[in-house]
Amino acid sequence: MTEQSHQSDPHRRARLRWRARRGLLENDLIIERFFSRYEHDLTDADVGALTRLLELSDNDLMDLLLARKEPEGDLAGPDVSRLLEMLRSV
Repeated sequence: MTEQSHQSDPHRRARLRWRARRGLLENDLIIERFFSRYEHDLTDADVGALTRLLELSDNDLMDLLLARKEPEGDLAGPDVSRLLEMLRSV
């Protein structure tokens, strides 16, 4: 099975961008730069990992983005780790 690009569903991409709006400016800045760089390259696995990260509180997400913490529990998987590396690189 091949991975499909998230680009194949522009409505889903738009919903994800809207959902990514955060209460903390720091998170918004990182996520905006991430979308500017990677939006058209995201796979469905990337979108799933990002969706899971966006379910976190703003402070927990910021701790992960700034590498103050590493993913634990359900988030401790290769898809989330890969996406965090991408987010931290921007």
